[in-house]
Amino acid sequence: MQKFAGITPSSSEAPTNGTCHSNVMDSPSGMELAARLIRGKLVELSHRAKTPHLASALSCVDILVAAYWGVLDIRADNLKSPQRDRFIISKGHAAPALYATLAFRGLLPFEVLDTFARPGSPLAEQPSPGCVPGVEWATGSLGHGLGAGIGMALAARIKKLSYRVMVLLGDGECNEGSVWEAAMFAPKMGLKGLTVIIDFNKWQATGRSRDIMALDSLRDKWEAFGWAAFEVDGHDTRALQELMKLPERGERRPVAIIAHTVKGRGVDFMEDDNNWHYLVPNEEQVASAHRQLGLS
Repeated sequence: MQKFAGITPSSSEAPTNGTCHSNVMDSPSGMELAARLIRGKLVELSHRAKTPHLASALSCVDILVAAYWGVLDIRADNLKSPQRDRFIISKGHAAPALYATLAFRGLLPFEVLDTFARPGSPLAEQPSPGCVPGVEWATGSLGHGLGAGIGMALAARIKKLSYRVMVLLGDGECNEGSVWEAAMFAPKMGLKGLTVIIDFNKWQATGRSRDIMALDSLRDKWEAFGWAAFEVDGHDTRALQELMKLPERGERRPVAIIAHTVKGRGVDFMEDDNNWHYLVPNEEQVASAHRQLGLS
């Protein structure tokens, strides 16, 4: 059975080419396997590098899988093309989820992924722009990814290019006023190729998101600002993909997807436990997580 950067699926599920970018991986079962492999790698990376924010990365894995498996036109042969699609992970503390997605999609060598957070590595805990192909923006400071994405979407219109722009926000990040300034601007400019996904895992660093700011109803807020807004199970990759494809199906407004997720998704002792915003798994916890994910 083929190994994936130190992780092996526990049955004959593995694609034959060492990464998860074959056609079989675009099926529902293939995307589910990709999500499990990515989650297993994230637990391993956090343990090895002694870095926090693991639960925040785990909650958005299915969103990334939905985007990169069958929606975004981001390939190994177009990473520097002006016509490539753009993805910005505005919640920069979840950058390992993006790094791992790029690796399992065949866009980043696993030997680079395994240098995460080491001295001299291009892969810092929070990303710098262009640190590796496929990372579009520095997003360590929250609240700026949407504004950057709007700039990219405007550039596409000015240059008469047709690439799409997708921005992933955290729900706690929506406390930032810059998010709402950008949210007012995008519909005014008619940026129909822009999609925002909110990873609504109901937590931020110090408590429940709804207890800290008046977030409800996020869908109504985005709709009131002029967006086509939807709510979805953020772990249902097929449902996510259907909404992500709305711009190409004729939706004339920018799209906002409020994705209901679980912080720490996939590992029972991490799920919905905000202590894992900062905790780092030990060796036994890594082994337990891998067993739960069906990995060895």
